[in-house]
Amino acid sequence: MSTHEPRPNGRGGNATFRKFLDSGSSAGIVLMVVAALAIITANSPFAASYFNALHLYLGPLSLQHWINDALMAAFFLMVGLEIKREMVDGQLSTWPRRILPGVAALGGMAVPALIYVAFNAGNPAALRGWAIPSATDIAFALGVLSLLGPRVPASLKVFLAALAIIDDLGAVVIIALFYTTDLSVVDLGLAAAVVAALVGLGRMRVNSLVPYLVLGVILWVLVYRSGVHATLAGVILALTIPIKRTPAAPEASPAESPLHRLEHILQTPVAFIIVPIFGFANAGVSFEGVTLATFAQPLTLGVAAGLFLGKLIGVFGAVALMVRSGIVDLPAAASWGQVLGVSLLCGIGFTMSLFIGLLAFDDPALQDGVKFGILAGSILSGTLGYVVLRVVRREAR
Repeated sequence: MSTHEPRPNGRGGNATFRKFLDSGSSAGIVLMVVAALAIITANSPFAASYFNALHLYLGPLSLQHWINDALMAAFFLMVGLEIKREMVDGQLSTWPRRILPGVAALGGMAVPALIYVAFNAGNPAALRGWAIPSATDIAFALGVLSLLGPRVPASLKVFLAALAIIDDLGAVVIIALFYTTDLSVVDLGLAAAVVAALVGLGRMRVNSLVPYLVLGVILWVLVYRSGVHATLAGVILALTIPIKRTPAAPEASPAESPLHRLEHILQTPVAFIIVPIFGFANAGVSFEGVTLATFAQPLTLGVAAGLFLGKLIGVFGAVALMVRSGIVDLPAAASWGQVLGVSLLCGIGFTMSLFIGLLAFDDPALQDGVKFGILAGSILSGTLGYVVLRVVRREAR
């Protein structure tokens, strides 16, 4: 069985998925530019102002915390909406469609984590960052794919996007289970009550987004106070937003679905404002005093090797195992060389990897080591993935 390309109609999940692929490609290019600007700024005469501004307090939180905890909740809301839509109404709505990207995503999360652990087995403090290389940055990866145009079949773009969405779901679960601090039972109980109210709104078929968003803000505050990372409130909220289906059509109608409306509202600001702001605030790292020995540290090597080698081995190995065993076929019109190239692109780990790195370590020196590893692994993966996809040809079918 093969991974199908989206049908060329203008309805429901496939139309939204096509828009997502297009915006993801453009957003990836913007993110590349912003990341470069952050690094340039952090190594310019404006470096002190850049770092000082991030630690400037605005009310109860610093600017960096407002970005990472509050603004990124909108990013996680968007991730949650995409996960729910694709599972209910889109490219992940059936098990045949889920199996290849799902197994590839699992391989692409497990192998990088194992490689990181192998590099840092002797350092218990560093082991807290085991999940950093497990994440794929879909915007960056699709941005690179967009540079290749028709050389890459649409089925591979769908495969990569589906894999990254499942990857995001895995990252959300990891953050919830392994990067949670001391819990407040009272705030968790109040948060559960808010979730129950959100579910009640859905059951009452409330179509207005206003009550969902008002309760969502309250949920964010309670989750922040509970000890669970506040951004997860965005995912929880997303899962309570109704997505409607009609008996006459197998796909949901975006015009009637609150989920589709909210996703449409968030898509552009998240892709072109929130994620670039996060990237600019967190990608900046100073190269002052950096030598080759800096990149030879186990933490940095573990992140870089996890992204570059781990994603390649995990994703490509999982696809090869599934295809060779006869369970699935390669994505339509794709060659093994192109699958290899896309597997390399999965090693571009920026937004989610940075986010997990900031959760794992409070020490700025360790955070810098993480950033160096992410940059090295992502640049190697992106460059080699682009070269492979540029050279290899589509499968003639």
